[in-house]
Amino acid sequence: MDTAWIQVFVLTIAECTAPAGKTVCQEREFDLQFLTRADCEVALEQLVTLKDASADVIVDRDKSSCAASARESEVFASAEDVRTASAGTAPWKAPDLNAAVVAPSVVAHEDRLANLPDCENYDGQGACKMGGIIIEAADQGEAVEIWKRDQ
Repeated sequence: MDTAWIQVFVLTIAECTAPAGKTVCQEREFDLQFLTRADCEVALEQLVTLKDASADVIVDRDKSSCAASARESEVFASAEDVRTASAGTAPWKAPDLNAAVVAPSVVAHEDRLANLPDCENYDGQGACKMGGIIIEAADQGEAVEIWKRDQ
């Protein structure tokens, strides 16, 4: 087993999500990695199409893209070398192409949301939550982005 830098393609999706019937959305961005540009671009189109069909998600196409990058990774000469290297730790198997992957940003959002007070009963300092949306503390003179759905 060697360590090498391998090329990956990072799919970035920038979106703003709001609960049904709400006009304020929570902006977030998440990344997925692919081994080929073609796979990345197909996934980008599928995700944008899927999210555009949703009534409560707006995708910023200008901030959503596939970009070449690299990461350091263990490199194996064969599948047998992978099995040998992972012996005793966990059984090795080919990746399940149908398995759902949860983006780290989704987990971080849910964890933060769980620890915030409800805005309806909150008059303190800092962020609070309203449904599934995090309402940040009063802005510090920063610009606020307005997300609009393309018709």
